[in-house]
Amino acid sequence: MNALAEKIDSFLPQTQCTRCGYPDCRSYAEAIARDETDIDRCPPGGEATLAALAGLLHRPPKPLAAEVGTFAPGTVAVIEEPLCIGCTKCIQACPVDAITGAAKQMHAVIEALCTGCGLCLPPCPVDCIRLGPVQGMTEGLEGWQFPMAGRERADALRERYLAYKRRQTERKAAKDAPADVPPDTKAHRQAEIAAAVARVRARRGQKP
Repeated sequence: MNALAEKIDSFLPQTQCTRCGYPDCRSYAEAIARDETDIDRCPPGGEATLAALAGLLHRPPKPLAAEVGTFAPGTVAVIEEPLCIGCTKCIQACPVDAITGAAKQMHAVIEALCTGCGLCLPPCPVDCIRLGPVQGMTEGLEGWQFPMAGRERADALRERYLAYKRRQTERKAAKDAPADVPPDTKAHRQAEIAAAVARVRARRGQKP
């Protein structure tokens, strides 16, 4: 079963977008291997992935399931930088570390890494992120390369996601461990974010 799941996972695009209804591509591959779900739930993979999975599992080709929606190739997240409050929520949500920045600092999307999964949009408290077409931006990336298509890109994205999961596990362990910090640190941070959100909404003319 693990070998079959591994093979199925190798055909998936590794966007980790969760549109299939599973937390990541590997979980979806394992569910297919257990025959708990069908092969038609991967919008980013498109017809090519559907055909590849059908061939692997000796199943008849079928169209993408309507309930999982569609996917626009060449789409990436774009941050409206003047509105960014530096809360880091989008950075924490990105499964492939395609967003850079620091607390209270403006964030930016590294276009070459972004898969267009959209997972960074819901947690943004000021709605300053949107999905837009790839611009081909390479400024500041001279001498740095990342696979842009095909299996090589999927493999590289998988490695980035696994690194993301390891970091999340480490953060949880550190959070659960006793910490020598004042008990009101979290409340203070939340208050700072709320104040920043209020300022942005005031500039937009929105109600609190």
